This record gives sequence, C-alpha cells and structure tokens, in this order.
Amino acid sequence: MTPSRMPDYDPEWKTKYASMIETAKEAVMHIRPGQRVFIGTGAAQPLHLVQALVDRHRELADTQVIHAITIGSAPYAFKELADRFLVKTFFISANVRETIQEGYGEYVPMTLYDIPRLFESGRMPLDVALIQVTPPDRQGRCSLGVSVDIVKSAAANASLVIAQVNPQMPWTHGDSLISVYDLDILVPVDEPLLETTDLGFSATTAVSTSMETDEVTRAIGEHIASLVEDGSTLELGIGRIPHAVVEFLKNKKDLGVHTEVITDAIIDLVEAGVVTGAQKSTDRGKIVTSFALGTRRLYEYVDDNPIFSFNPTEYVNDPFVISRQNKMVAINTALEIDLTGQVCSDSLGTRFYSGIGGQSDFNMGAGRAQDGRAIIALPSTAENGTKSRIVPTLQPGAGVVTTRGYVHYVVTEYGIAYLHGKSVQERAMALITIAHPKFREELLSKAIEYKWVRPEMADVEGRLFVGPKEVRTTMLLDDGTLISFRAIEPTDEAATRDLFYSLSQETIYYRYMSHMKRIPRKQLQNFVYIDHRNEVAIVGTVPEAHGEEIIAIGRYYLDPKTNRAEVAFVVRDDWQNRGIGTFIMKHLANIAKSNGISGFTAEVMRENKPMQAVINHSGFKVRSTLREGVFHYEIDF
Repeated sequence: MTPSRMPDYDPEWKTKYASMIETAKEAVMHIRPGQRVFIGTGAAQPLHLVQALVDRHRELADTQVIHAITIGSAPYAFKELADRFLVKTFFISANVRETIQEGYGEYVPMTLYDIPRLFESGRMPLDVALIQVTPPDRQGRCSLGVSVDIVKSAAANASLVIAQVNPQMPWTHGDSLISVYDLDILVPVDEPLLETTDLGFSATTAVSTSMETDEVTRAIGEHIASLVEDGSTLELGIGRIPHAVVEFLKNKKDLGVHTEVITDAIIDLVEAGVVTGAQKSTDRGKIVTSFALGTRRLYEYVDDNPIFSFNPTEYVNDPFVISRQNKMVAINTALEIDLTGQVCSDSLGTRFYSGIGGQSDFNMGAGRAQDGRAIIALPSTAENGTKSRIVPTLQPGAGVVTTRGYVHYVVTEYGIAYLHGKSVQERAMALITIAHPKFREELLSKAIEYKWVRPEMADVEGRLFVGPKEVRTTMLLDDGTLISFRAIEPTDEAATRDLFYSLSQETIYYRYMSHMKRIPRKQLQNFVYIDHRNEVAIVGTVPEAHGEEIIAIGRYYLDPKTNRAEVAFVVRDDWQNRGIGTFIMKHLANIAKSNGISGFTAEVMRENKPMQAVINHSGFKVRSTLREGVFHYEIDF
C-alpha cells in the first residue's frame, strides 16, 4: 500500500514566488555561450528545460553539457550539434553512447563519490544547473525527489539554478531538501516522470534495462544469493543480474539496503519482510539510496515513505560510510576480467561504454567492512557465446575499474571464484574454473604460456569441470554447527592438501591403506580434477576467515563394466564420531542412484571399525568377505 502524502505543499506557491517563475523558453534565455550546464540525473532529468536549451542551439556555441546517468532523449547529443553542445559525462548512458564513441563528446572517468568534490572545489565550475524538484511546502522547502545523488551538490555550486517544478515528483525523506530561495528560476511543469519501461537504457555495465531473467542470469543470481547471509546490507544496481539476485533472496531475514540506486525490485523485498534494516550498523531501519530509477509503481512507493532515506552521493558512496556496515555486500557487474583479476567495467577495448559509477566506491567499502563481501558478477560469454568475458589479458585500451588488489569475489553462471589474498596461479585456476567450458582449455594454455601457472598443469587439460549444483546439501550437527556439502572443484587443490596434512597417521592409513607422509601433486590433481559423471566427489566445509575449510571428503569411482562404484570417504580426526561419515555415505548413495548406479563396493581394513559400522548400518543390502585383513563390501541399492 502506498503511504499517504504528508508534505504540506503551499497552495499559493505560484503567487508567493511569482517573481521567480518563468517559462522554460524564458528560463534558458539566461544561459550564455561557452557556459557549463549541469543536467539532473536519471528519472529527474528536466526534459522541458533540456528541450528548451536545445531549441536555442543557434544562439549557443561551445556550451558544455555536464551530467552523469541520464535517460530518455538527449537532443543535444548529436554530431550535427557538436560545435554547439559538448557532452561531458561521468557515465555513458545509451542516449549519449554513440556521440561519445564517435569522438563528438567526452567521458570523464571518476568514481561517483569524488564528483561532488569536483564541483565544490571549483575544479569543474558550474555556471548553470537544470534540475527538477517538487513544489515548495509552506516552509519554502522543495524535495529533490528521486534524484539527490550529485544533483544536490550541483545545485549548491552552480551560479544559476533553474528548477523544473513538478507536482508529480515524489517527496522523499533523508537529506533531499533544498530551499526554494536556493533556486533562481522556477519553471512549473506537470507531467509523469520518466520510467525505465519506456526507454532503451543501459544503466550498468554488461546488462540492459530489461528485467527479464534468463537461465544464465538466474544462475548468477542464485550463486550471488548464496553469499548473502541473514542480516547483510546490500548494494544492488540496475539490470538483469541484480534483479535475478532478488529472486533468490526471498528466504533471507533482516536484510538492509545501502545502495546508490533502487529499482522496483526493492518493493517486493520490503513487502515480503525480507528487507527490514533491523541489523544495520548505521541508518538502522532505513533503506539508504541516492536515486531511484524504475516505474511509476516505484515512484509512488517512495513518495513520502519514511523507510527510504535519499541522500547525496558524497554520503551514500563514501567508502568509509559503506565500510561501517557489518556484512556489507556490494554487487557490481563487469564487461570482462583477466586471469589476474583485473576488472574492466567501463569500456570495450578502446570504446568507452558506460562508466566507473559506484563500483570502486562500494567494492572498496564492502571489502573493508566487517564480514563484508565485494562481488563482481558477469556472464561467462558475450556476443551470443562467441567470446569469453574471462580473458587471459584485457583488450588493448580496456580500462581497469577494480584493480586485481581489490577484487574479492567473481561470479559467473558456472560458480564463484574467491580471489582476494590469492596468488596469481590460484586466481587464474579459480577464474578458469568458472569460465565457459568451451574456453577453459584456451585460457589454461595461455596461463601456462605466461608462466602464471606451473607447466605441469597442462596435464589437467580436458578435466576442468565444475560439479553440479544439485549435489549441494547441508548437515546440522547436534551442537548446531552447520556443515555445507558441495561438489569438489579444481580450486580445492590447496584445501584438499591441507586436509591431508591435518589427518592423523591412523586416519591416513585407514583411508589410503599405506603410511603416506606426503601426497604427490599428481595424486592431488587426480582427486580434484574429475568429470563428475564416472567419478563423483563431495566436500564437507565449514566457514573460516579465509573462506571455507574442508573437513571431510567423500567420493565414488564407477566401474562401467559392473555399474557399481567404489566408495570411500575421510573425515578429519577432530570431526569424527559425529555422524558425518554416515551422512556422506547416504548422500553419495542418493547421487549414485540418481545416476542409475546399482550399488557400491568398498575396501575397508579389518581394524577400521568406524567405517565398517557406517556401511553395516547404511540401510542397504550389504555383503562382505574378508581377504588378507581387508573387508571387501558389496552394497546393493
């Protein structure tokens, strides 16, 4: 239900401020050639003022048009008008992209957080600001409505502020008010705000304005949602990937929101009770944002709704403010990423495509937050699957928005790669694992060629597979500890080695039937590089500061001749006798049955009583024979 309007608008405002009121045509007559003109952001772009400005093009030369994200028409952004209007933008929206890419406009690469200081310092002086506001209330205050972001700073620092006054602009709470006396000219206009459904607009890199999800974006969304814990605070952007994440957040609890932009997707999360902000470290209970971009449904929902707090970019995008949120999760997209972790988000080679936006701000803030998670998401391919977005090196001319030193999580439809604090070899292998299968061999070959990974890694070519997500499950121990099980991955090589060296000699002897002092690298690779069809392996993990720690591994190897699989598992000594082995046995049996396997075999030493107990109490039909101190088991499903 949309909250009722409470602002006490002054019904006589047109009379009271009559000396300030002009038509759009009259207002733009104050603009002189060569001046810098700022245009308001997003849905609050004052279209009547913009059109009136363009209508004067014959009288205006060398006028700089400065803005960030704009939507709708940009009638000043044509090469025929390039000697009249020079577009200077901090973010390349679809409506100015051709102009920028053809060299008739200019892109200013800056983080959103820094832009207000550019205005305030005078390093980019503003002569005129064209903005859109609500009518003034009885106290003479107007609301900047759905776009506070850099608009508030622009209005505060421009020599002349011309405001399109629109009663259909929502009144928003937060630091969104401006005194009518800080405006110079008022231009009354009564019309609906721009909506994303009306536009061919791409507001974030690698995504379109369409909110329709597909198999790829849904898979990415599900992976991202798995990184979002109850009580987390989110930054979500515009486009298919953020929208897909929302779909998988419906079972989360007490999420908060601190984000530069909100879309219609926020409404469903609020109404479902998922977003409460109850556990936010700052701005508790508030959805903090700087602008809204969506449909009329969203604009009506934020209108005088006190749970929304609209604030300037210098607050919302401040990495220090962001870092104060415990469990801050920043979700941003990219165009491509190289095998060392460099993230390109604003250009396609030498062609500028979008902008830095808030990616650097939120990535840095979330990375510094207590239990924070900075996530870069992208589909594994581009151009209808013909190009990999994970590349050996970035294209010539590509810009690095997030450096390899600041990247944390990278997500594609094939999984999650955690890069922070990892070596170049670990990064390369993690990213290859989540690349599209048809590009993995090429990526591995390049990584070997560049000496980023060991030459012997060539032996794993053809075995770079990611296990199916269907094998994921959890086990809750009696003391409340939650163990997560998933398919083993190529990036588990180091953790599998760590598990081996944590085992007692007795456990090693029972599992491998020899007194192994070390595990050869070749054997370790054989453990983690598997096809997940004839050979299946699952790992049991618990969370640690470095990510996950493997405390158990279970696997089976299929003999196609008998349609039986040999099963084996190992549990770290300090986790034994807690039912984990029994759980692994049953879970592997369920996987095997779903794959049409008729039963298991197992070789168990006579001294290994715990393993014998697991098999004998599995609930299946069990036969065993003892030969030379080893029980040979046959288990029928």
